Amino acid sequence: MGGWGLSQPLVLKQRTNGAAKSHPLSSGLWLWTEFGENHNIIRADLGGLMDLETLYRGVEQSINHTRASRSRRHSMDRAYNIEVLLGVDDSVVQFHGKDHVQKYLLTLMNIVNEIYHDRSLGAKINVVLVRIIMLGYGKSMSLIELGNPSQSLENVCRWAFLQQKQDTGDAEYHDHAIFLTRQEFGPTGMQGYAPVTGMCHPVRSCTLNHEDGFSSAFVVAHETGHVLGMEHDGQGNRCGDEVHLGSIMAPLVQAAFHRFHWSRCSMQELGRYIHSYDCLRDDPFDHNWPSLPQLPGLHYSMNEQCRFDFGVGYALCTALQKAGQSGPQYRTFDPCKQLWCSHPDNPFFCKTKKGPPIDGTMCGNGKHCFKGHCIWLTPDIIKQDGNWGSWTEFGQCSRTCGGGVQFRTRDCDNPRPANGGRPCVGATDQFQMCNSEECDDIYSDPREEQCRASDPRHDLHSNIHQWLPYVHPDPNKRCHLYCQSKGTREVTSMYRMVLDGTRCSYKDPHSVCVKGECEKMGCDGMIGSSKQEDKCGVCGGDSSSCKTFKDTIIRTTKKQGFLKVLEVPQGARHLLIQELKAAPHSLAVKNEASGLFFLNGEGDIPETRSLIEKGVEWEYENDNGKETLQSTGPLTHGVLIMVKLQGDEDVHLSYKYMMNMDSNSALQNNMLVEDSAYEWAPKKWSYCSKLCGGGKKYQRYGCRRIADSKMVHKSFCNKSNRKPIGDVRDCNPKPCPPPIWVTGEWQNCSKPCGKTGLQVRSVSCIQPSEDNTTRSIHNKHCNDNRPESRQACNRHPCPTQWRVGPWTQCSVTCGNGTQQRQALCHPRDNTIGLCLDSKPDIIRICRMDPCPKGTSDLNKNGNMLIQFSSRHNLYPKISSRQRCHGDRSVFCRIETLGRYCALPDFRRLCCKTCANETGTNVSTPVATPSFYISIPYHQSFYISNPFNNSSYTLSYQQSLYVSVPYCDSS
Repeated sequence: MGGWGLSQPLVLKQRTNGAAKSHPLSSGLWLWTEFGENHNIIRADLGGLMDLETLYRGVEQSINHTRASRSRRHSMDRAYNIEVLLGVDDSVVQFHGKDHVQKYLLTLMNIVNEIYHDRSLGAKINVVLVRIIMLGYGKSMSLIELGNPSQSLENVCRWAFLQQKQDTGDAEYHDHAIFLTRQEFGPTGMQGYAPVTGMCHPVRSCTLNHEDGFSSAFVVAHETGHVLGMEHDGQGNRCGDEVHLGSIMAPLVQAAFHRFHWSRCSMQELGRYIHSYDCLRDDPFDHNWPSLPQLPGLHYSMNEQCRFDFGVGYALCTALQKAGQSGPQYRTFDPCKQLWCSHPDNPFFCKTKKGPPIDGTMCGNGKHCFKGHCIWLTPDIIKQDGNWGSWTEFGQCSRTCGGGVQFRTRDCDNPRPANGGRPCVGATDQFQMCNSEECDDIYSDPREEQCRASDPRHDLHSNIHQWLPYVHPDPNKRCHLYCQSKGTREVTSMYRMVLDGTRCSYKDPHSVCVKGECEKMGCDGMIGSSKQEDKCGVCGGDSSSCKTFKDTIIRTTKKQGFLKVLEVPQGARHLLIQELKAAPHSLAVKNEASGLFFLNGEGDIPETRSLIEKGVEWEYENDNGKETLQSTGPLTHGVLIMVKLQGDEDVHLSYKYMMNMDSNSALQNNMLVEDSAYEWAPKKWSYCSKLCGGGKKYQRYGCRRIADSKMVHKSFCNKSNRKPIGDVRDCNPKPCPPPIWVTGEWQNCSKPCGKTGLQVRSVSCIQPSEDNTTRSIHNKHCNDNRPESRQACNRHPCPTQWRVGPWTQCSVTCGNGTQQRQALCHPRDNTIGLCLDSKPDIIRICRMDPCPKGTSDLNKNGNMLIQFSSRHNLYPKISSRQRCHGDRSVFCRIETLGRYCALPDFRRLCCKTCANETGTNVSTPVATPSFYISIPYHQSFYISNPFNNSSYTLSYQQSLYVSVPYCDSS
């Protein structure tokens, strides 16, 4: 398995800033799934998992994972962190003991983390344990519904959703929930259940796992792989050839500690989805979990691992040991190859999961298991995790002005990873902004400079071009250098990234490109900051200094040529010019400083396009003669809006733009001219301050340009003379009528049926006046008899119906068996309902061809049933006081098998069915040689002459199933 890391057993977080689908599963069962799939697996050698029907609908809701207080990483080679909530039910806590369960869970999750560190995955993923919750008996029983995996998974996912921290910046905020139980939530052998591609979803990012020893780590890794988007190897992909090599995502998982890998399909499927899981990009927090030894087996003996794998009483198989001078010794079999276990009641009947003990397990005097071998541990074979060295100084800035970036680096050499040790986690480089002061040339545009410097013959035909800057519409390609030919308007890639520090987009003046990725920055120049400009460019402002200029322009055409219709000043933002009706004329734009046209000049064809001029992006649309021109701005220079006249139709335009009317900004925008050109002039009287009861109105003054008598911003008049004091008049002296409540119409009901339907309406306190006008006032002014604004509606049961899944394949290949299907009462819209019809049958008898002579009807999947003779009782009676948690096998529901309730082991397997058995004599043993139950996936062997050392022999069964006898112990 490799090493384990002394100081950090887990990667811990450190804070730095649809449509229905059916598909076949390995047992031959077909599923019908809505809005996402669930996956379960069969683990061939780790205590198998069988597929069962799943009908799980995740709670369809979304939350915004913009964790403002937690920084995103800035390089594609950084690790993804899956922050895990680990839920553990009472069955796991009681089995391992309250004093020991935490250390066991940390070791198990450390193994899962190591599995995701395997290089075959093709991505750096850390499994980060942020929280452990251990449930009591009552809550555990309410979450796990025996024999119903889909409902159990839904319960667990909903429980995990309720445990979520509200603050995304909380150290215990989780991305994914892993739930462990030793209860049988599904048929015998089912070990895991999970939604597919549910990662980061508030409800569907969860897995349900059966815990039965450290090999359960492969089940947890497999199920989490489904949530990340991985499918079973060989099912819908071409990776079936990797299953027998120990691939993690095999339908029958055969991975073991000394032999596991992620298939090429798993790597490809993960790569398809991983970039969409935004919640995994957070930098980690630090959690003070107890440290673990470098090798996990140093804390766990083979006897303890046998107990974890097979239950209480199991220990290392005594048949593999013999007495020696210095204590028990092993026979010729190396105990580190495979862990074989037996129970004291039958010490020569041994089991294995076909995997070795975990690394570090003691296997002899001074020796330990390591990668399946019993060896002396030496420093040269123990892994060494890497650790970061010191940061270098920041290097040269990428630009001399206008904002660039500079980097510093560090190496993973303190120490370097060795012998399979994990590499350093985190970035090898960091960057910061530099030289942010503006350039002397206010029109400088780095992207334009890079295009201008490109080869003028850069095209397929070696034509000469003047290249203009172009931003690709795909956000993922905005840091690739694309340029547009001024002559042909063709767009081409220059096959390189833009220089570091270049703006990602002209519409976002702060985010910059760094090593080919767009890095989000705030208007304060801080990396990862969420601070934004208001509508008129004030960083962190509230738009209070913004002023909108808008009007309609109508001009009568008298001659052909260009007609100037509007001057837009430097600094204008959110400019929008629209032609009110289609006309043969065309809009044109001229740079006021240079006097040159840059849109629709002489000889240009007025066709829809976007262009960039002096660092400002413009979008021009011509829709069958009806034109629209817009720019986010801010304009680096004033522009003249022109109309190229054609024909004799009038010009009808509307315009709108915003300005920051702060006086300093006005100066910067060259809006102030000679003082004598402006004067204070009276404007309209204000509205009365009250509708009734006596109010005031005021004479207002504004700044007027003398040349054309147009009102302009007050800053133009501030230096010429003092603003006059306006007159004040009384108004609306009549007393006010009493305020009244006014209600609106009831809106449509929120639900068509169920128990939660509501409809709402508006309720306002209105003050009427003598002139029949009204205004809304505070509710406190109206009386206390406020009309209802909410009422219940459509509170009646929703129509429901039974929905059934398909029948499974017959449980036997010959003779008589059973088929199953699932039936669910399905209300509409997930509301409350009750199916009135009787529930459809969910189990039925199936009859296959007669079995060959010497085999049994109970034989499943063609497995050979083997009977071992015994002179004494191998299976003691089951106490009648033993607690019954329900039937543990689907065979219990076969009525013809009720006669086997006389057998103690059948009665233990089917305690609920046998307890309900009435009218049947179950005290008489059945007249049949023996009864068999298949134990999946365990190998076993029997010592033929256990007390005769001179004729010691071993025989063992190689098939995936081996059956043992159930004999009447009375």
